[in-house]
Amino acid sequence: MKHFFNRRDSIVTEALDGLLRTTPPGRLARLDTYPDIKVVLRADWDKSKVAVVSGGGAGHEPSHAGFVGKGLLTAAVSGEIFASPSVEAVLTAIRAVTGEPGCLLVVKNYTGDRLNFGLAAERARAEGYRVEMAIVADDIALPDIPQPRGVAGTLFVHKIAGHLAETGADLATVAGAARAAAADIASLGVSLSSCSIPGQPFEARLGAQEGELGLGIHGEPGVERIPLQPAGEIVALMSGRLAARLDPAADYALLINNLGAVPPLEMSLIAEALLGSELGRGVKLVIGPAALMTALNMNGFSLSYLRLDAAREAALTAPAEPLAWRPAVAPGGVEVWSAPSAPRDEVSAASADAAAEAVIRTACATLIGLEEELNRLDARAGDGDTGSTVATGARAVDARLSGLPLADPAATLKAIGAELGTAMGGSSGVLLSIFFTAAAQARGDGARLPEALLAGLERMVFYGGAALGDRTMIDALDPALRALATVDLAAAAAAASSGAEATKAMVQARAGRAAYVAARDLEGSPDPGAVAVAKVFAALVERG
Repeated sequence: MKHFFNRRDSIVTEALDGLLRTTPPGRLARLDTYPDIKVVLRADWDKSKVAVVSGGGAGHEPSHAGFVGKGLLTAAVSGEIFASPSVEAVLTAIRAVTGEPGCLLVVKNYTGDRLNFGLAAERARAEGYRVEMAIVADDIALPDIPQPRGVAGTLFVHKIAGHLAETGADLATVAGAARAAAADIASLGVSLSSCSIPGQPFEARLGAQEGELGLGIHGEPGVERIPLQPAGEIVALMSGRLAARLDPAADYALLINNLGAVPPLEMSLIAEALLGSELGRGVKLVIGPAALMTALNMNGFSLSYLRLDAAREAALTAPAEPLAWRPAVAPGGVEVWSAPSAPRDEVSAASADAAAEAVIRTACATLIGLEEELNRLDARAGDGDTGSTVATGARAVDARLSGLPLADPAATLKAIGAELGTAMGGSSGVLLSIFFTAAAQARGDGARLPEALLAGLERMVFYGGAALGDRTMIDALDPALRALATVDLAAAAAAASSGAEATKAMVQARAGRAAYVAARDLEGSPDPGAVAVAKVFAALVERG
């Protein structure tokens, strides 16, 4: 696996400083104890309230430093990737933020974290600080294990404790609420791949059709392997395990956590599957889906449920300053509005006009006859289908000729535009549909036919982005239509021919597929679209 980093031993400090640089000024700071002691804390902290401190190994971003701020954590202590911070690091954080009201440590139930945070708490008490600890053990993957892991449900405790501390609650109240909440959380994770650690070799332990259920947040294996299956079935499996730990009569908050590498598209799909299930009916508040407590680049997610009461609901919905926090919202139904109906076109009745019919038949026959030649020219710069695309559009228009309102030029142009937009395909079909549709609008507004065609050209250039000299059909069409508007058809045909011939010397295309082709492959070969335009004008002159 590939990673973006400079040196393995500076990944964490550089990442923390990157967080500080991208946070609004005045909110966050760090202690000057790098690199051994990595502490991020509130820059506005004055020790007048209970401090809430958490932390652990790096690799779980945005946890933990990303949640430092008003209404959440006072400070976060970071170790190296997936390694608990040292006792000295935790103790330093306690000293930095703890005043007379005291400090609460929120600790995930891993041996390293319990020991290091625990010893730091004891030493801080010996120094005279008032320190309490709340241990979170929310993982239900192993229901009989005496020491369940602390995973993403820890964020509920951060938010509840942070809110109470911010409102001025005393240490006993903050710690009591945190411990009670921790006891009412159930979490479960699933992943389709293990994570990889920067600077270490990666070994995939899962087959192409396997996933893991009940895994932690440090890359450790899951409790069991499961077959790869639709997301709805995976969610149903997880819901079944979680439901055994939940009270069907209670209201819950749900945290949908991305473990690192699940695309947002898939996370939203997971949220839909979950909130539409039986287990989703008891959810009163939802946080996420979002990457909140990750396991580096693990391709998985976790679900955490917290039993709600009025105090917890108020705490979870209260504003919080950290940018990484996702506000808790009440899940709702899918609101559906009626789409506005398209205006009904008045279909013009078929009508006859011999001159118009002759022009259209000549143009269509010319383009159909050019199919092989244009394909051959296009093969120099593209996929060799310009002739087929143009011929398809010409056949479609020719087939509809008897039903066109030929006596009404504006209606005829509009009908041709609609037919090309449906039948021709590719960018050429869209561009020509724009050309004829805009020309129809101008003709209907009273413009003469040559001026209407120029209006169509202007819209085609605007939307398509090509201009004269870009080696496209515009190089023939633009001079031809300008000559038609000011001189006559013969002059238009001559201008189109000169424009198409000029594209042979244009070895740097700036639009269309030819823009990606080397000059050596374009030199001496005209643009097929320009050739098509020139041939049509020539045929119209020959018809007389």
